Amino acid sequence: MLILNTVSGDPLDSGRKNKKKKTARVLLLIFVLIAAGAVYGYTYIKDALGPSDPNNDKKITVDIPIGSSVSTIGRILESKGLITSSLVFQVYAKYKESGNLQAGVYDLKPSMNVDQLIAALKNGKVFRHPETSFTIPEGFIVPQIAETVAKNTGQTKEQVMKIMNDRAFVKQLQAQFPIIDNKVYDKKVYYPLEGYLFPAKYEFDEKQPDVKAVVKKMLDKTQRVMDTYHAQLQKSKKKPYEVLTLASMIEEEAQRPEDRPKISGVFYNRLKKKMTLDSDPTVKYARKNFKVQLLYKELKFDSPYNTYKYPGLPIGPVASPGEQSIKAALNPQPSGYYFFYARPNGQVIYTKTYKEHTKIVQKYRNEWQAHVRKS
Repeated sequence: MLILNTVSGDPLDSGRKNKKKKTARVLLLIFVLIAAGAVYGYTYIKDALGPSDPNNDKKITVDIPIGSSVSTIGRILESKGLITSSLVFQVYAKYKESGNLQAGVYDLKPSMNVDQLIAALKNGKVFRHPETSFTIPEGFIVPQIAETVAKNTGQTKEQVMKIMNDRAFVKQLQAQFPIIDNKVYDKKVYYPLEGYLFPAKYEFDEKQPDVKAVVKKMLDKTQRVMDTYHAQLQKSKKKPYEVLTLASMIEEEAQRPEDRPKISGVFYNRLKKKMTLDSDPTVKYARKNFKVQLLYKELKFDSPYNTYKYPGLPIGPVASPGEQSIKAALNPQPSGYYFFYARPNGQVIYTKTYKEHTKIVQKYRNEWQAHVRKS
């Protein structure tokens, strides 16, 4: 008799069923994670778009500088505790097409949600009226800044200068603003805060604000601008002090915005070749003589500020550079030029060789002489 071996089930079929069960469990787990992530993300974004503190109606003064991007505004609002996520603010503002947020000084509240903050900034509705307002132009030097500050603080220029040059005060500022370099304490540096006092419009609630508070506000602006270019600063391998020094020269040399990166490029080329930078503004600053045209003998003046006499950058900034000059100092325009000549009409002529440069100087020298006679 033939006996057949019988099996209760197919082992292959059982394996398939187990595999399907495992796959189903994995898919279920993935779905649960995605759902949980979606819920968390929704909750996070919802909270980020709401008030940072619904019960806090205390006014917080916020200064939005001219030219601030949406991302910069987001960082400022987050630093003031008005929003919880600058990234969410940035994405949401762009989604709402709120790119035209207005610069100004605002009194905003933590109880305001993101829509209310955007509405206030978009409409340019300034919630306060300053008691004191003044502007520091680009290219001003410390004595000029001190004179302007004195007029708006009830102090004399000499009193303001004494505060700005006080070593103990500068050390306090250095602890708060890391861009301040130890080189400012060099005895050959004319003014330790030269180049650090940002040229801009300043507003204060007081009729006569405290001088130290004014100085700190100026430094805060410079620190914020430099922080904006942090990645480029690291890439350049230059210290903030060096960038501000170069930017101050560019500020004084360039009459037109388009020339700033070009002039920066010329300075970079000369620095690479270890040439003297031959910048007239550094001599004027060294001599404390800001007349239109320098005499040839003045170019030999012995000073660490004089870039005709010493190669490399001067010992420190020679003016207060604006943001565009700082940007140019970090983003020089590549070229083969090693010389430039600025005409009184604002045109800058770039040349590659000293021979070419000499011809340009001789050709247009009389223009400056005539300009000096008229001024």
